[in-house]
Amino acid sequence: MELLVRYLDRSNSTSSTMTQDIMKEEDLRDDLKYYFMSPCEKYRARRHIPWKLGVQILKIIMITTQLILFGLNNQLVVSYKEENTMTLKNLFLKDYSGVDEDDYSIAVYTRQDFYDSMFYVLDQYSQLDQLSVGPISYAKYENGSLLPVIICKEHYKKGNVKPSDDAYDIDAQLEKVCLSHEPTTANKWKTQNSSFFELHFNRLVDIKLTFQLKGINLQTVRSRELPDCYSFFVTITFDNQCHSGKVKISLDMDAQSSACRDWKISGTAQKNTHYLLVFDAFVILVCLTSAVLCTRSIILAVRLLQRFSRFLHENYNRKVCEDDQNEFLNGWYLLVIVSDLLAIIGSILKMEIQAKSLTSYDVCSIFLGTSTLMVWVGVIRYLGYFQKYNVLILTMKAAFPKVLRFCCCAGMIYLGYTFCGWIVLGPYHEKFEGLSRVAECLFSLLNGDDMFTTFAQLKDKNTLVWLFSRAYLYSFISLFIYMVLSLFIALITDAYETIKNYQKDGFPLTDLRKFLREHKDFPVAEAENNQTDVQVRQSMFCCCERLPESDDMILIS
Repeated sequence: MELLVRYLDRSNSTSSTMTQDIMKEEDLRDDLKYYFMSPCEKYRARRHIPWKLGVQILKIIMITTQLILFGLNNQLVVSYKEENTMTLKNLFLKDYSGVDEDDYSIAVYTRQDFYDSMFYVLDQYSQLDQLSVGPISYAKYENGSLLPVIICKEHYKKGNVKPSDDAYDIDAQLEKVCLSHEPTTANKWKTQNSSFFELHFNRLVDIKLTFQLKGINLQTVRSRELPDCYSFFVTITFDNQCHSGKVKISLDMDAQSSACRDWKISGTAQKNTHYLLVFDAFVILVCLTSAVLCTRSIILAVRLLQRFSRFLHENYNRKVCEDDQNEFLNGWYLLVIVSDLLAIIGSILKMEIQAKSLTSYDVCSIFLGTSTLMVWVGVIRYLGYFQKYNVLILTMKAAFPKVLRFCCCAGMIYLGYTFCGWIVLGPYHEKFEGLSRVAECLFSLLNGDDMFTTFAQLKDKNTLVWLFSRAYLYSFISLFIYMVLSLFIALITDAYETIKNYQKDGFPLTDLRKFLREHKDFPVAEAENNQTDVQVRQSMFCCCERLPESDDMILIS
């Protein structure tokens, strides 16, 4: 009798242990199945509201609106700077035609034209207040005195050149001499400092005139924003470095904005600024919420991966394969978190700009633009839950490693053509003058753009170089368009056909897929009463009304 009792106790203990193991396995299967569900499937299964999806939709709307508002304001700032640059060139550069060359605005070829152009700058600058039609004037010190205009000449310490005798005597050490004067009397320099303007052109390297001006961007009033005060740091350069008889004259301007110290404005500009600051703060709050929810999902995925790995090890003595690990490491969440961080930084910079504490429009636009790009790319994740829309994502994922290796090999050939074109064709073709321009030109040719112009613009003064250019261009176009691009497209097409076959015949079964296939579908949560059920079915979330069998289960990493 005692043996029978012991046997029954042992059987009950064994069955109890087996029941607990089965329950743990089913719990793990339930959690994994639920984790890989789409938001609509989660809602159907457990009636959990998809907060993360709602936050993403709200974030897309708000960030896009924020970007549009900032972009319109940034366009006003950029146009103001560009138009002021054009204004200053027309004011200070004699005989300026309105069209710049590659690296200069105008050029002079005689000594008289050189002196006339230089003194023209000084004369125009001394009477700027009477000439300009815009709100621009001289800059001042804090004590109210005008900032001086500075003129510096740089020349060789010693230089004696006799081209007729094929002789020269040059001391390559450079000397720099500068003078400064009040803006309103700058036109008197040519009489008070005549010795300074006695130039030895064989020794002269360049002359630079630098001065600072002030301006106010009043056009922002029309967009109900406070006008900014600007400081224009202007440099006019007479470049004689080549000593070729051609002196290049250029005007460079660096504009910096700041809050005006003394201002008074009537209307709604200040109120509009406050509304924008509140809106930006709300964007930061939404992005923080999105980042927290995605971080929570990543932590949950890591815990599920650990549980699944422990289950395989204890029951089958196996490790989780790399493909299954990638299913848990969701790159979309990382993309969302990075976009949230960029949006938060960009919003903070935008708030500082709105408060006139910062002027980094370009830096702010980079952060906001990149975050908006990532946010819209992240929308593809939700489309990927449906099989018909998932082809693009799976094709890109399958083709990316092969495409990356192929681009590395093709890039070596591309770099070879880049260096070769720069060193051989650079002196004879404007599109090959710099490495970056060569790369851009070859990329245009690679896409079939501007071919005839590239052939036609080559100077045919050197027959050998002309023949080499034809062989160079024909070989590059033939190799990259007919071979490299065709192979590139073939790799993507092959990945697409593979994914289509997988969707037709079934994806390869990994341990994770086999484990989930043994699980029955979640039962749709029943409504508390018929009225609630009708309301659910008439919800605006049409995808939530569909039956679970209507969607195929696709894991998206």
